Amino acid sequence: MASHVKLSVNGVGKSFGHGAHRVEALRDVSFNVLQNEVCVLLGPSGCGKSTLLNIVAGLQDPTVGSVVLDGTEIDGPARERGMVFQSYTSFPWLTVEQNVEYGMKLNGVPKAERMERASHFIDLVHLTKFRKTYPKNLSGGMKQRVAIARTLANRPEILLMDEPFGALDAETRWHMQEMLIEIMKSSQTTIMLVTHDIPEAIFLADKIVFLSSHPGRLKAILGLEFKKGKDIRDKEELITLDGYPECERDILAMMRAEARPQDAT
Repeated sequence: MASHVKLSVNGVGKSFGHGAHRVEALRDVSFNVLQNEVCVLLGPSGCGKSTLLNIVAGLQDPTVGSVVLDGTEIDGPARERGMVFQSYTSFPWLTVEQNVEYGMKLNGVPKAERMERASHFIDLVHLTKFRKTYPKNLSGGMKQRVAIARTLANRPEILLMDEPFGALDAETRWHMQEMLIEIMKSSQTTIMLVTHDIPEAIFLADKIVFLSSHPGRLKAILGLEFKKGKDIRDKEELITLDGYPECERDILAMMRAEARPQDAT
């Protein structure tokens, strides 16, 4: 059964400043994200990926265009859009369990339900043994798992992630990517994720939205057809699939083309 459109980005443009100081970050970007889909925003540095994610989050307003979630135009932050940042955002004076419960407590979720939901998502991110631990005693990867659990516990309609694994070492990063695959399969959450890492994008995405260099425009939407219908849980399996080398090569070629100076002769 076909999934319905969860999020619609419609002709979004974003500029900062005025007059001679005006900088155009995004220009006429349009695409849809389906229910339970993982959409990855990819492109060269400065193409507006994080700006677009912030617009979806409601943290910034588009200069032109609109973003619609479940039929309602986004006009500011709201709990149905959960955000996970690259930097660690746990409260140091709260335990893992208390951090995960924090947003639910603010939203008035009853204590018994808070505890049950917190326990579920702490288990989901493999922190069961650390539920009473304070952030100062956790590794970087563990701290980011706390942030993911806390965000998911609030039951957002869409999970927004801005370079969530960018600060981690290579080994921890691919462990986190595989954990996110598990979360995607078990929680059925729609995800939009920003990354600069091409293998990470291919591994995690159902769809890659590739933005051109500054100002960010829609260059390509990649459906990753070689992954369709396959239950891929680790990178070793991914890189052996027919079509993976060609996909990575095509994205590298787009990235290289966009990284060239636009006024080169």
